[in-house]
Amino acid sequence: MPVDMHIICRLPEGNVEAYKLSNGTIEVEILNYGGIVRSLKVADNAGSLGDIVLGYDNFEYYLKNPSYFGAIIGRCANRIINGHLKLDDRHHQLTVNADPCHLHGGKVGFNHRLWQAVPFEEKQCPGLRLQYISPDGEEGYPGQLCATVTYLLRGQALCIEYSATTDAPTIVNLTHHSYFNLAGHGDINDHILTIFSDLITPMNEYLVPTGELMAVDDTPFDFRRPHTIGQRIDMSHDQLSIGSGYDHNFIISCKNEGLIKAAHVKEPVSGREMEVWTSEPGIQFYAGNFIDATLPGKNGAVYGPRCGFCLETQHFPNAPDIAVFPSIVLKPDEVYSSRTEYRFFAEF
Repeated sequence: MPVDMHIICRLPEGNVEAYKLSNGTIEVEILNYGGIVRSLKVADNAGSLGDIVLGYDNFEYYLKNPSYFGAIIGRCANRIINGHLKLDDRHHQLTVNADPCHLHGGKVGFNHRLWQAVPFEEKQCPGLRLQYISPDGEEGYPGQLCATVTYLLRGQALCIEYSATTDAPTIVNLTHHSYFNLAGHGDINDHILTIFSDLITPMNEYLVPTGELMAVDDTPFDFRRPHTIGQRIDMSHDQLSIGSGYDHNFIISCKNEGLIKAAHVKEPVSGREMEVWTSEPGIQFYAGNFIDATLPGKNGAVYGPRCGFCLETQHFPNAPDIAVFPSIVLKPDEVYSSRTEYRFFAEF
């Protein structure tokens, strides 16, 4: 199962490389720039492979990538209010790039970094290991962080493993930011979604969790039974109006050790289905309400709101500011570790 690599372009910091992994069931192309999943092809109900993630044909658009298509997000996914971080009685100011918040690692987060890439095989499964060393002070974060992200195709799954170590106390919350459309194109309103969650972390007008927990019962956020994404997205509800739709952290209900089934999605026409399994306590469901339409997508497609959805496994947003949330602090004697699998099926 060879891994194909070719150089796309040269940046001042090094070559941008594209790696294509395939196991006969799934085919994925990954860039060492941002760890971006540029394409992900899985079978439909006729057995035909089709690309199910949004992105760009023109690499230069990834240098902007305002919607974070396909990228690794770090050091810290999601929002931290005012960019304020207090560790061991020391205050650190993170970059504020989505006023008044620090968002997705700052102005130049992991999504815009060139990673060192090493292809490998594990039990005949093709994989790609990426490493980036983030220096002390980058985007305001304390400590040098050595981050590793491993992509592996195993059967009908894209498996992602994250690990990191630091030489000083810091925070880490890595995730993957692909926008999925199991039909390949068009809006995602008819995708049927299940999220195994009883609670969300409601947010304020800045899209930052308040620290409260809200039960999903009798709300548009109850996806414990399958519903189409579009069925209730425009209902009158204060949490929907804040983000013009779904853009919320769902607390995963099951607390078992190991991987937990967090979500299931089905697209009825193509027959494609996706399950999300993770070791993380939360999952951000974003319905693509603000997808940037200024840059042409693949094959000249014009993307717009709700053309793709994200299911970002994570610790909770704004965790440094809310003591009751699971901690994202990493210390020098610890190893950050996280796993997520996107598993695919189709009814033939």
